[in-house]
Amino acid sequence: MAHIIVVGNEKGGAGKSTVSMHVATALARMGHKVGALDLDLRQKTLGRYIHNRKAFMASKGLNLPTPAYHDLPDIDQSTLKPGENAFDRRLAMAVQKMETDADFILIDCPGSHTRLSQVAHSLADTLITPLNDSFIDFDLLAHVDSDGEEITGPSVYSEMVWNARQLRSQAGLKPIDWIIVRNRLGAQAMVNKEKMHRAITKLAKRIGFRVAPGFNERVIFRELFPRGLTLLDLRDIGVKGMNISNVAARQELRELVKALELPGVTPNF
Repeated sequence: MAHIIVVGNEKGGAGKSTVSMHVATALARMGHKVGALDLDLRQKTLGRYIHNRKAFMASKGLNLPTPAYHDLPDIDQSTLKPGENAFDRRLAMAVQKMETDADFILIDCPGSHTRLSQVAHSLADTLITPLNDSFIDFDLLAHVDSDGEEITGPSVYSEMVWNARQLRSQAGLKPIDWIIVRNRLGAQAMVNKEKMHRAITKLAKRIGFRVAPGFNERVIFRELFPRGLTLLDLRDIGVKGMNISNVAARQELRELVKALELPGVTPNF
């Protein structure tokens, strides 16, 4: 059985596709077979990222480790059972196909609440939720008081994850390993950052997730997307003497993959 990694957050702009691409490509570089699926059927940012990668490799004559991207298969509506959801069937078929030749399946969810996202969360062995270092984004997980110090209750996304956990428990599956990735951190130690740290630490104990380091805000991530590249590809395309920012970003990726504690994975990059 492939280990399923779901990258989810109902708010856009948190860096889901960047995290998805870097984690999937890092696993591929370590010799694991990785399948990838993008459930944002409108924007398909992860799908575009991988498409850009293949186009760049073809233009340069390169063969870089790359996750195997799959679209949701089309189905004949007449084959659906009474009450069966078409998206459920399409997602199940895609996962079943990838499981035959993958160690890991990475599913990138849309930044909105959809049926596909709900079902994908219930399939997750590992759930990664990138979160911008802001109480605007934190509100997706829990409500806090006006001082940002006391948690007053869970929010919509946390409740969806709770429901997914309940479904897995009823099916006799192992619990979801939920990991909040603090993303796009600023370089300076500010009061807001400290408040966020305290709030996330409290919430982690309350609703059951782990916290992992993410990526600082860096221009390099915007520059990599058009070519479909990741931080781990720079040397392969002839970049010599990476600058301090690039080296630090690579270290952030190593720390993230290590923190995920995926089965059989030891970062060696």
